[in-house]
Amino acid sequence: MQTKDAESILSSLLADAKAAGAEAADAVLYHAVSSGVSWRMGNLEDVERSESADLGLRVMVGKRQASVSTTDHSRASLKELAERCTAMAKAAPEDPYCGLAPEERLATAPHKDLDLGDYAEPSTEALKARAAECEEAALGVKGVVNSSGAGASYGEGQKWFATSHGFFGQSGGSNHSVSVSVLAQDENGMERDYDYDSKTHIDDLKSAVAIGRNAGERTIKRLSPKKIKSRSAPVLFDNRLSRSLLSHLAGAVNGGSIARGVSFLKTKKSEKLFADAINIIDDPHMPRGAGSRPFDGEGVVNERLNLIEKGVLTNWLMNTSHAKQLGLETNARATRGTGGAPGAGSTNLYLEAGNASPKDLMRDAKEGLLLTDMFGPQVNSNTGDYSVGCSGFWFEAGAIAYPVSEITIAGNLLEMYAGLVPANDLEFLGATNAPSILIPSMTIAGD
Repeated sequence: MQTKDAESILSSLLADAKAAGAEAADAVLYHAVSSGVSWRMGNLEDVERSESADLGLRVMVGKRQASVSTTDHSRASLKELAERCTAMAKAAPEDPYCGLAPEERLATAPHKDLDLGDYAEPSTEALKARAAECEEAALGVKGVVNSSGAGASYGEGQKWFATSHGFFGQSGGSNHSVSVSVLAQDENGMERDYDYDSKTHIDDLKSAVAIGRNAGERTIKRLSPKKIKSRSAPVLFDNRLSRSLLSHLAGAVNGGSIARGVSFLKTKKSEKLFADAINIIDDPHMPRGAGSRPFDGEGVVNERLNLIEKGVLTNWLMNTSHAKQLGLETNARATRGTGGAPGAGSTNLYLEAGNASPKDLMRDAKEGLLLTDMFGPQVNSNTGDYSVGCSGFWFEAGAIAYPVSEITIAGNLLEMYAGLVPANDLEFLGATNAPSILIPSMTIAGD
C-alpha cells in the first residue's frame, strides 16, 4: 500500500466520523508482510507467507470514547464503520481522561529517518537455505543427536496514523531472523538449548552457521547436570535472560499500572532504586533499533528518556491519558494498536554496560549460579516478589564447575535492583536489552 492511498483512506474515515457526530477521532492503518520456513532434521517442515492490512478507528464524543477495527477498506464499509463507532461512543461510559494528544506536542514532518529496514524480502529458497545451514551446523557439533527445528523468517510493516486535529505520519520497518533448537545426549540423559538472532537489516544478521554452531556448543555444555542444595548465593543472569529484569521494570513503571495503583514502584518516582553507576535508557531514535519510531502512538514528538539516571527512577512510561490521571505531561510513550485506546510502553530500552566481563563478575563473586535458561517467571506486581524455575551452571573459584538443573531462584525485585552489577557484554537483539547481570544474593531452592 502506498502512503498516498493510506492517507486518503484515513482522512475519509475521519471525515465520516465527524459527519456522524464525533467531536474528535484518530485512526491507524497497518500493512504487514511476513514469510518464514521451518526446517527439521534435514527436511522442510513448513512454509508460510501472509499479508494483512488492519485498520482501527477511535471516536470521542465529549468524554466518551469507543474503538472499532476492520480489514475491509471499501468506501461503503468504512462509512458504516465510522457511524457505528460514533454511536458506540455516544453510549459509552464517561472517561474524564480520554482525548487526543495536545496539538502543540505533535510531531511535524519531515519525520526522522531511522533506517528501520532494508525491505529486502528473501525468496523461499533463501530462507530454506538459511534454516538448513543453521541446523546443519548445530547437528555437526559432536554429541548433538536431534533437532527441535530451525527457522528463518522475514517480516515488514508500515503504519500510518492520522488524527482529526490534523496529524498524519508514517513509520515502519523490516526484520530478519534465524533460530535453531537442538538436543544433545550422553550416558546421563538429554539436554536442550538454542540460539537465535534478529535484525532489521540482513547485513547485520549473524551467519546461520555461527548461530547453529553456538546452539550446539551451548547444548553440549548442559549435559549431565547436577542438583544443588538449597542456599543463598550470587546469581549471574546471562545476557539472553537479563533483559527480563528490565521488562519487569518497564511493566512496573507503565503509566497505566501507576494510575491504577497496582505497581510495587507506584511511590518510588524520584527515589534511588539502583547503584549510582546504573543508567537505564529508553531511546526511540536509535538507528536500526527494533523498537525505534519517529513519533509515539498518538503522534507526539518523542525523545530519549533516561528512565533510571544514576540509580534514580526519573519518570513513568505514559501516554496522554495516563499523564492526565497522574497530573503530569505525556512523555511520548504511547503505543497504539487497532483494537482500542492507546496504551504505553518502552521503545529501545537498555541497561548501559558495566566495565567488568562476566568472567570478572564470577571471579569477584567466587561461587554462585550462572543462569542460562528459565521458565515460568512469577512476579507479584504489588510487592515485587520474584521467583522463576531455571537451569544453568554452578561456578566456583570464579570458573564454571558443572551444569545444574531443576532449581528455582527467588528474591524481591527492589532488593535485586538495588544490588545488581552489569557486565560489559551488552548486545542488542530486540527492543529490550541488557548485559549479563550479577545479583549479589538470591534464594536458590534445590534439593
